[in-house]
Amino acid sequence: MDGTARLLLTRPEPAARRFLAACEAVRGRPIPAILSPILEIRPVEVRLAELPAALILTSENGVARAREIGLGGCPAWCVGPRTAEAARAAGFQAIEAGPDAEGLVAALLAARPEGPLLHLRGEHARGDVAERLRGAGLDAREVVAYRQDALPPSAGARAALDGAGPLVAPLFSPRSAAMLATWSPRAPLHVVAMSEAVAEAARAMTPDRLRVAPSPEAGAMVGITLDMLAALDASAA
Repeated sequence: MDGTARLLLTRPEPAARRFLAACEAVRGRPIPAILSPILEIRPVEVRLAELPAALILTSENGVARAREIGLGGCPAWCVGPRTAEAARAAGFQAIEAGPDAEGLVAALLAARPEGPLLHLRGEHARGDVAERLRGAGLDAREVVAYRQDALPPSAGARAALDGAGPLVAPLFSPRSAAMLATWSPRAPLHVVAMSEAVAEAARAMTPDRLRVAPSPEAGAMVGITLDMLAALDASAA
């Protein structure tokens, strides 16, 4: 049985391929990987009674829906560099405001921009961003602009999950961790969690090893993922 550790990448395919490319660029060689998205993004119809003064965007999916709805050109408060970069490319006046919901809320409360602010979010979201901003006196609203529907594992992923070879699974949200648990992994599973909240959801799978990234950023996730792969490769040598 091949004991080579493989990456199990469960993000939507474009994001999964970017993450794999980032890992391979640092490692300097190809990395065995299985891509099996755990969610499918589906748009939800949005009707706005009035245009917002600024947007709150917490994912690239929110950026895409904002563009489709026709809100281009608005100021957009964004979580993380990737969302901000996508927003700028889509024609928004992007403001990068922290790596996570906590940083976003703190930045908005410090700046206190005039509203109405509109958070375009998915059906499943954490952080209660708009509610917390309203509680602090800002005119903040939210609308569900897309769904995140569950997908079953691909045939390749199912075989790997049922096999004996170790899998390294970088997980970026508590929901993706909870959904991976429903895939009933039997293979040795080594989880890299983007935050303690993700780690808490992942513990239901009783992974062989669990590490939490020191910061909720792609670079930190790449570093911990490569460390875990290297440790597994060394133990198999």
